[in-house]
Amino acid sequence: MKSLSAIAERAQQTPSVRWALASLSLSMLLSSLGTSIANVGLPTLAQVFNASFQHVQWIVLAYLLAITTLIVSVGRLGDITGRRRLLSAGIGVFTLASALCGLAPTLWMLIGARALQGIGAAIMMALTMAFVGETVTKAKTGSAMGLLGTMSAIGTAMGPSLGGLLIGGFGWQAIFLITVPLGLLTLVLAHRYLPADRQKPKTDRAGFDPLGTLLLALTLAAYALAMTLGRGSFGPFNLALLLAAGGGACLFVFTEARVTSPLIRLAMFRDPVLSGSLAMSLLVATVMMATLVVGPFYLAHGLGLDAVLVGLVLSVGPFVAALTGVPAGRIADRFGAQRMTLAGLIAMAIGCLTLSVLPETFGIGGYLLPMVVMTLGYALFQTANNTAVMADVQPDQRGVTSGLLNLSRNLGLITGASVLGAVFALASASVDIATARPEAVASGLRITFAVALVLIAVALAIAQGSRVMAVRRERR
Repeated sequence: MKSLSAIAERAQQTPSVRWALASLSLSMLLSSLGTSIANVGLPTLAQVFNASFQHVQWIVLAYLLAITTLIVSVGRLGDITGRRRLLSAGIGVFTLASALCGLAPTLWMLIGARALQGIGAAIMMALTMAFVGETVTKAKTGSAMGLLGTMSAIGTAMGPSLGGLLIGGFGWQAIFLITVPLGLLTLVLAHRYLPADRQKPKTDRAGFDPLGTLLLALTLAAYALAMTLGRGSFGPFNLALLLAAGGGACLFVFTEARVTSPLIRLAMFRDPVLSGSLAMSLLVATVMMATLVVGPFYLAHGLGLDAVLVGLVLSVGPFVAALTGVPAGRIADRFGAQRMTLAGLIAMAIGCLTLSVLPETFGIGGYLLPMVVMTLGYALFQTANNTAVMADVQPDQRGVTSGLLNLSRNLGLITGASVLGAVFALASASVDIATARPEAVASGLRITFAVALVLIAVALAIAQGSRVMAVRRERR
């Protein structure tokens, strides 16, 4: 037995495995970079195309909507058709779309190319985590998840600064064209080093669920649009979209319970580990989005920092996440994923509690210290939570499960931007945050993170409940 484990450990360290992990890491880096690098270019693009903010914001929205609506479906498609084949296609689509973005002559062609780029990114995000189970041993799953989390954080963190440098030096096209050579390198590595798809007899292959796929895509699109349109206002159109999303969700569940080969097996949600992990991921992402929405206003209008200092302070969080991703994975491997999930949530709760009571007289340090604690907790939670789910998932369900994990995170980010952004605006008691008094902005920050603390407390209750239910099921 010892010799078998030693062989597995040596296999884990082979160059082919390292190159396979490099291809997965680049896939995660590129898809995350695609999310953040375009934001910094919106003012420039508004001038270039002589367009309003409402129009150029679709450069970002088209990418996010494509990912959110398709990530579960492409994960399931990878389970059916073969993950390496589909991941290679996704990288190719992403790379081609990046070139089309850089060459787009009009705004609407750029938005269309960004939607195509989002389709490629959805495939890359869904299948990178799904490949971990085929690339590393179960004992190293946490370390691999930590590596992917680190690359995601690096992509998110470096996007704005890299985008600014590229626009200043080479023009707006460079923020899209920079990913073309990286995409080609990723494609070569994935094709050469990722495990080949196993051929299954046609009789054993599950069918695809086109109706469920369409219903889920329309439902998620309606929800995402309801939460993002209007720039913070929630009017009748947003309400109609939200109601449509609710009706679509009911139709989706009704359909999935009756088709032969469902997109998502509803029985999966009877697993307390999976259902609890998805709920916690949504809640935690909602809270982390509050730091990105509320933080810049507090630093600029509450503490009176200039744009350069605001950018430096905001970069600390992603920088900490990038440094702690791999160590967090090793800790999860050593001490157990469920235990480290709880530890990460407790750290996040401490950060939220501190921000909800700390007076603004503590200055930058009073904001940074709890933010570092929260980010450390988030890195540990994200890695441990993903490890707990992906370590034991059935091979034929890895793609769809990875898609669900990414979907829960995306929905949390969308919800956090809308809901906690609205809480901050209401708590600041100001129609326009930019003109609010510093004391009002500070009060808004405290109330927002008090609400965030409640959400983390709910996540802690779910974590504990899932752990108890899982233990009971093992004893039966």
